[in-house]
Amino acid sequence: MAALDTTRIATTGSFGLVGRIGALFVSAFNVVAEWNDARATRKALTGLTDRELEDIGLCRGDIDMIAEGRR
Repeated sequence: MAALDTTRIATTGSFGLVGRIGALFVSAFNVVAEWNDARATRKALTGLTDRELEDIGLCRGDIDMIAEGRR
């Protein structure tokens, strides 16, 4: 799982054009990391049998919800 600490206050480049460009890159990185996490989760759950999914309290219809973090 990807983790990015965005709570630290930047001391340089946090204002103006450079700060906005940096924030854009951080935002883009976060989107890609979230997409990759969802992809890996979906792939792992899809590889399970129906019995294994039932053992963890899921069915095939739940996979997309779980991967997208809605449950």
